[in-house]
Amino acid sequence: MSLAEHYNQLYKTSSEAILNRNYSLDSKINNRSDSRFGITFLLRPSEKIKTNIQLFLKELKAVEPNQYYYPDSDIHITVMSIISCYESFSLDKINVEDYINIIQNSLADLGEIKIEFRGVTASNSAIMIQGFPSGETLNNLRNKLRENFRNSTLEQSIDSRYSISTAHSTVMRFTEELQNPKELIEVVEQFRDYTFGEFTADKLELVFNDWYQRAENTIHLEDFLIN
Repeated sequence: MSLAEHYNQLYKTSSEAILNRNYSLDSKINNRSDSRFGITFLLRPSEKIKTNIQLFLKELKAVEPNQYYYPDSDIHITVMSIISCYESFSLDKINVEDYINIIQNSLADLGEIKIEFRGVTASNSAIMIQGFPSGETLNNLRNKLRENFRNSTLEQSIDSRYSISTAHSTVMRFTEELQNPKELIEVVEQFRDYTFGEFTADKLELVFNDWYQRAENTIHLEDFLIN
C-alpha cells in the first residue's frame, strides 16, 4: 500500500467514525500529573509550513474551539520513537551518549530528507497533516536505526506500538465531546489536498519528551546536522 493510499484509507475510516460520534477523547492531555516520558528522534517543518498549518488550525478552532491544538513549538515529524513514553521514565535510567553515538553511526552516507506536507487526514482522536517524503532517505534511515539499536544492549522500544512508516504531523487532538463534528469534517475536507509546503530538513533532533511533545516538558539532548 502506498503512503497516499494509507492516508486515504485512514481518513475514510476515521471521518466516518467522527461523523457517527464514534471517536475517542484524550483524557490525559490536561493532566499535569501525567508522568509518561520517553526519547524521540524527530525533525521539524519549516517556519513557512508552520504558518500555513496555523491558518488551517484557525479554521478548525472556529468550529471546535475547545479541543487541543499544537503550537508551532510542538509540531514535528517522528523519525523514530526510540523509547516510547511510559510512566516514570527518566533520563537517569540511561546513558544519553550511548544513544547519540548509535544515531550518529546511523546517519553515515545519509542523503537529503525532503518532505512535502500535502493534505490532511485523521484518526478517531486527532487531525494530522500528511507528509510525503521524497525518495527513500527517511525509510533507509529508519531501517538503519532499527538495525543498530536492536544490535545494541540499550533500552529501546522501537516499533513496539506500531512500525512507523509515515511522515505525518499531529496538529489537533480531541479532548472533549465534539460540538460540531459535521462542520469539523467540512473544514478538513477543504484542506484534504491543500499544499502546506515542501522543506528539506537541515537537522534532526534527539529529545526527552512527554506524550504530546510539549515544549515546556521537552529536554533537548542533541542536534544532528544533515546538510
